[in-house]
Amino acid sequence: MNQEQNHEQPMKAGFVAVVGRPNAGKSTLLNHLVGEKLAMVSKKAQATRKRMNIIVMHDNAQIIFVDTPGLHEKEKLLNKFMLEEALKAIGDADLILFIAPVSDSTAEYERFLKRIEKKKTPHIVVLSKIDQASNEKILSKIAEYQKFQEHFVALIPYSVKKNIGREELLDEIVKHLPEHPWLFDPEILTTENIRDIYRELIREALFEKLSDEIPYESDVVIDRIEEEELIDRVYATIVTEKETQKRMIIGNRAESIKRVGAYARKLMEEFSGKKIYLDLHVVVRKGWSKNKKSLEEIGYVF
Repeated sequence: MNQEQNHEQPMKAGFVAVVGRPNAGKSTLLNHLVGEKLAMVSKKAQATRKRMNIIVMHDNAQIIFVDTPGLHEKEKLLNKFMLEEALKAIGDADLILFIAPVSDSTAEYERFLKRIEKKKTPHIVVLSKIDQASNEKILSKIAEYQKFQEHFVALIPYSVKKNIGREELLDEIVKHLPEHPWLFDPEILTTENIRDIYRELIREALFEKLSDEIPYESDVVIDRIEEEELIDRVYATIVTEKETQKRMIIGNRAESIKRVGAYARKLMEEFSGKKIYLDLHVVVRKGWSKNKKSLEEIGYVF
């Protein structure tokens, strides 16, 4: 990251909403852009539930990326909250990145255009996961998007695995940001506090180590953190919907929760550079994901 101020260029700063369908690879791309593991990554769709600001300095510009839940329509109250989070990010942004996996049809993009047709916010199409396609397939997909070229300001092919597109994308983003003093200390990578980051890393462990149903009907509350120079002691509660799910999370002889805890500690230690003591408990709150009061108690403020 280029964090040195260049006095020959005007300072720029702006918010860039990163949107796309669930599991399009938004968080993976953001971690690649910032060069750190900050955003929650899971192979399972709809893992991201709240907006998260991730800051990248580039060519005298401060880019505040806003990671968002996937664009989708479902009736559950938590899903409605997630969609609202994405739409708020779009509404507040100076620029939008639409993440379009190369294997997708243009149908999701067409739905996105309908969502923003009354807005004048410019957007870039990021053709992601190009390492999974042949050159012929990539060129064919680019040609498909050309019929929409009056809508987007740029189309950037991108591969995290092959490290393709990062500089081109950052250069293009900077062109569309307003001239403005930096909004945050250029040394920080996110506006999230340590409590929220640890919560997301524990959630990531749930998604990684438990069967499909459990993570979607579970969440994490950080009860308290005791920060010391060499160790953080983290006390957290996993909230789930049913007694049967609680038993599955704990597992026979507590094997499942030990597996989740070990993986969560690994992620937390990699992030913090400290030793982590993690104390996990599991509670049942029936219908928490369908109840506004319960959602707000967990941290989803409407």
